Amino acid sequence: MAIARPESAGGVLAGVRVLDYGRYVAGPYCATLLGYLGAEVIRVEKRDGSEDRYIAPLNAAGEGAVLLQTGCNKKSLTLEPTTPEGRAVTARLVRSADVVVANLPAATLQAMGLDHETATALNPRIILATQTAFGERGPYAARGGFDGIGQALSGAMYMTGTPGAPAKAAAPYVDFSTAVLSAFGVLAALIQRGQTGRGQRVEATLLGTALAVFNSHLVEQSVLAVNRVGTGNRVQTSAPSDVFATRDGHVLLHVVGNGLFRRWARLVGDEERWTRDPLYQSDQSRADHADAILARAREWCAARTTAEVVAECERAGLPAGAVQTLQQALDDPQVAAMGFLRQVDYPGLPRPAAVADLPVRLSAGGGGITRRPPTLGEHTDEVLGSIGYSTAEIADLRARRIV
Repeated sequence: MAIARPESAGGVLAGVRVLDYGRYVAGPYCATLLGYLGAEVIRVEKRDGSEDRYIAPLNAAGEGAVLLQTGCNKKSLTLEPTTPEGRAVTARLVRSADVVVANLPAATLQAMGLDHETATALNPRIILATQTAFGERGPYAARGGFDGIGQALSGAMYMTGTPGAPAKAAAPYVDFSTAVLSAFGVLAALIQRGQTGRGQRVEATLLGTALAVFNSHLVEQSVLAVNRVGTGNRVQTSAPSDVFATRDGHVLLHVVGNGLFRRWARLVGDEERWTRDPLYQSDQSRADHADAILARAREWCAARTTAEVVAECERAGLPAGAVQTLQQALDDPQVAAMGFLRQVDYPGLPRPAAVADLPVRLSAGGGGITRRPPTLGEHTDEVLGSIGYSTAEIADLRARRIV
């Protein structure tokens, strides 16, 4: 496989066993992050594979981009978990494990023997990390949900779009942020377990994450009842902060704070006008009276190429970024210099995939991608053997279509 560094058994979480019963993103990526930190992660999937294995297909088997993003450093065990035999396998796995990650409804967890009460009875040290749309309390508790539901209910879609045209962010930030917060909670629970000897449940919700990420807007509304409406890419609390057309594309400028505004005024000319006018003495005032500022920024950007805008802003000490296509993002020299996108091969791919590594770097080393995602059921025999099943028992489970 095309991975630069050799596989290592080390890492912050070396010796920690994680069972990943998740699906889609919020659960699986939580387990991925723990795996990047050195935990042994066992991905438990249905015999025909979990749904997320086949999103955005890349090979003839239909396995897709979400698998590549969330599957590295994991082992794959196939299992029909709601059968009596499957529950017995799960029970042995829980006894052997430190963490269970499962973004599944409460009823499904009970059917699998993974509800907190059952799991704790099997293993008092187990940490159960769950991710649901709304949690287990309140009028929406029985509802399912995806990333976009969190964006919609939190007010983010309303503000991202324009009046009459709400817009969802293409990046599923609610899903991935929920996964990150879940991993954060698991790390805290592991620390506390080291002090008390007992595990606990770590609960995360999509709506809770969405409200947390969008909270400053909700804080303002709760205090001042401003009743803002969406303005697309234009920021409503500073100016000029928007996406502007250039001669050959688009660029995002974000000017916030009096210091940056003075630099912008100097860059575009007529500094006296912009910095002395009483209307432009604070971020909010500039945002509230942004028409002239935005018009000048549009004019200035339209006369230049994207590269020229970015270069001149860089020299002036102003944040600016080209609006790039997906391919341009892959080819960006800064992306290459960071070494963040790793080239990971997988059976059946026409070329290696650019997979995001652990999003933080540890100065002491360790962590990150060490092996490709597993093929479906690739480690079934190995995992079952590790919890005491004999070769004959494994063959019997396979013959009866349990694994």
